[in-house]
Amino acid sequence: MEPAFQASLFDTADEPSVPPLDGVRRTDLADGAWIDVLPGWLSGADVLFERLAAGVPWYAERRRMYERTVDVPRLLCFYGERDPLPHPVLADARAELTRHYRDELGEPFRTAGLCYYRDGRDSVAWHGDRIGRGDREDTMVAIVSVGAARPLLLRPRSRSGGTVRYSLGHGDLVVMGGSCQRTWEHAVPKTDRPVGPRISIQFRPHDVR
Repeated sequence: MEPAFQASLFDTADEPSVPPLDGVRRTDLADGAWIDVLPGWLSGADVLFERLAAGVPWYAERRRMYERTVDVPRLLCFYGERDPLPHPVLADARAELTRHYRDELGEPFRTAGLCYYRDGRDSVAWHGDRIGRGDREDTMVAIVSVGAARPLLLRPRSRSGGTVRYSLGHGDLVVMGGSCQRTWEHAVPKTDRPVGPRISIQFRPHDVR
C-alpha cells in the first residue's frame, strides 16, 4: 500500500501564499539551457495540495504508443489563458513569475498545467515541452511542486553529459529556461519506493506545451 500524504513539519501556514521572487539560484547547463531553483517558495503548500487534490476536475488520458493505446500514468488538468485558476494563490504565483522574469522572457506566463502523481507508479517519461514555439525558440517553463517530494531528472538530448537531479515538493520552484526545452529533456521516473502523492503546477507562456 502506498503511503498517504504527509505534511511538512516546517510549513505551518494556514493559507497558501507566495512572497516576492528573490533568492533563486541559477545553474547554467550546456547548449544555452539553464535552470533556476528556489526551495520552499510557496508557503502553505500542504494546504494547497489538499485543496487541489480534492477540488480540481482531474481527468485521465489515454495515448497511442507504438501499436497500442495506453493510460497516461498520472492525472491531468489544463487551464488555458482565459480559464480561472482553481486557487487564487496560483494566479498570485503566475503574476509574480511574470513580474520577475518578464524582462528576460519578453512576455507573461499565461497557462497552467497540473499533474497529479498519486504514488510511485505515476510518472512522466523523458521529454521536452516542444509543442508550439518551444520546438524552435528559447522559452521558460516554471514548475511549482506541492505534496511529497519526487525527483525531477534532466539530461541533454545529445546524451553527451550526465543526468541532473532535483528533489521537488512542499512549495519548491524550478524554472527551466533558455534552450532547455529544445536541447535538454526532463522526466519524473517511476519508483518502487513508498512515496506520497505530489502535484506539479506548470506555468507556460503562450503557445508552449
